[in-house]
Amino acid sequence: MTAFPQPPRPPRLAAGILAALPRLFGFRVRLYLTWAALLALCVAFFLTFDLKFAVIVNKWPNLVGLNLGPNGFLQGAALTLFLSLCSIVVSVLLGFLAALARLSSSAVAFGIATFYASFFRGTPLLIQILLIYLGLPQIGLVPGAITAGILALSLNYGAYLSEIFRAGILGVARGQREAALALGMRRSVIFWRIVLPQAMRTILPPTTNQFISMLKDSSLVSVMGVWEIMFLAQSYGRSSYRYIELLTTAAVIYWLLSIGLELIQARLERHYGKGFQERR
Repeated sequence: MTAFPQPPRPPRLAAGILAALPRLFGFRVRLYLTWAALLALCVAFFLTFDLKFAVIVNKWPNLVGLNLGPNGFLQGAALTLFLSLCSIVVSVLLGFLAALARLSSSAVAFGIATFYASFFRGTPLLIQILLIYLGLPQIGLVPGAITAGILALSLNYGAYLSEIFRAGILGVARGQREAALALGMRRSVIFWRIVLPQAMRTILPPTTNQFISMLKDSSLVSVMGVWEIMFLAQSYGRSSYRYIELLTTAAVIYWLLSIGLELIQARLERHYGKGFQERR
């Protein structure tokens, strides 16, 4: 029989190094290296724009919100965070109430909750902002631009959060409630101590995703002249004819704020998912 040539075997030293690489570079190290490589590619891409960094350095304090605006209030990223945090609190309350109404046996509460969710999920956020800012004065209510922005963001995202909360609550096994009832626990205690903590594990990821979207959608309030990140970036770009520098800086600020929310999400997920964690 014809003997086929055997492929050359790698030297033992090289084979040992290859076998040790997964141990030397664990999951986290490989993760950080991947992020570093992709970040380097992004930086290299933006450097091809021939950016004028003097413009960025000059406008950076205002974009970040280190200085107050002409009206003595917050501006830039500080105002964006203020808008988002206020809207997050109100939208969570609205979403929670709407979710409970969807789960109730009251036809009136169910109808109000479904109508609210349908309208605010079915119409564009920009139209809602303008309807509140320009429409309420027609009936004698004159909200400020910041108040109108917070109200519009809260109503819009509260409608989305109501469905997330409802799905999370329904996702808890019915046997959990039955077992708690058998122990003599009150229904309110069952909801707060048994159902809600378990529902949080499934509620948190989509809820944080909505908060990140809200952070970026807060740029829409710039149509009312609110001095948040996008308004300042456009205004400074228009006055200096250096749009790319200011828009790139705004993108970086939004990204950093989003990363902050992602880190908070990861910490909360570890807290509520202790019984389901997988070790990498």
